[in-house]
Amino acid sequence: MHTIHQFGGNWTQEKLERLQKYLRAYMSIFTANPWARRYTTYYVDAFAGTGSRTSPDSSPASTLSLFADQEDMKEVKRFYDGSAQIALELDPPFERYVFIESNPQFTEELRNLKARFEDRNVQIVPQDSNRFLQAWCHSMNWQHSRAVVFLDPYGMAVDWETIEALAATKAIDLWVLLPVGQAINRMLTRQRIPDGAWPDKLTRFFGTDAWKGSFYRANQQSQQQLSLLPTDDAQMGFEKTATFESIGSFFSERLSTVFEEVAESSLVLFNSKNVPLYQLFFAAANPRGAPTAVKIANHILRG
Repeated sequence: MHTIHQFGGNWTQEKLERLQKYLRAYMSIFTANPWARRYTTYYVDAFAGTGSRTSPDSSPASTLSLFADQEDMKEVKRFYDGSAQIALELDPPFERYVFIESNPQFTEELRNLKARFEDRNVQIVPQDSNRFLQAWCHSMNWQHSRAVVFLDPYGMAVDWETIEALAATKAIDLWVLLPVGQAINRMLTRQRIPDGAWPDKLTRFFGTDAWKGSFYRANQQSQQQLSLLPTDDAQMGFEKTATFESIGSFFSERLSTVFEEVAESSLVLFNSKNVPLYQLFFAAANPRGAPTAVKIANHILRG
């Protein structure tokens, strides 16, 4: 997997530029190609935030609780905005837009944004993104529709069941941000496998508990004990082996188990202290269109 690094605090712009380039290429294909024009095109923005390029006054407490200082919190607040507006500004536009956001304050901002684009067909969904997307994927007629979905979650708010539902459509191109440093790495305690609610959260996010074997190994003392007598895994000592790179590779491998193709390139987004917070991935579900989609995405990610 080729990883491209973006340093500094201007990750929002970098993220939006990559997304914008892909959406332009996508709509160019679906406008110029007679076969592609038969499909209704959707752009879906889950966890859409305010939709604009200005920073919200607040972010969900669960998103910010893992941060060590106020500066990190400020940078993450700046990171959430703008993808809905980018998509609405496209020319030619998508035929339909779906913006999902459960925060009432943010949905009101989305309605204000919608009012500025009266010629766009926009649906604002004030619901939980996971529940809506799973139901939406099952209810759509994918013989006549195609979509680009952007998952820009608050922390680890995406469930693996949602990823599976998107892939099962065989019709969706997915851009997804992995909260590699913003959440996941902070949950992975150094000297033991995390306990409490965190393991369940990680398993729900990755769709498997195999992350334990990928991110941890028994420490030397426990290995010696295990060679002498049977030892319950729960009593063994473990040490963290996960790195930012291995977490990203594990997630890419997980995507490849359900999507037709996954871009081998990804984009790591760093804060102003050069600490990774997010990693941007692309995956394509449609067997026929995946090779072209992934080729375009790889080119953009390597940009």
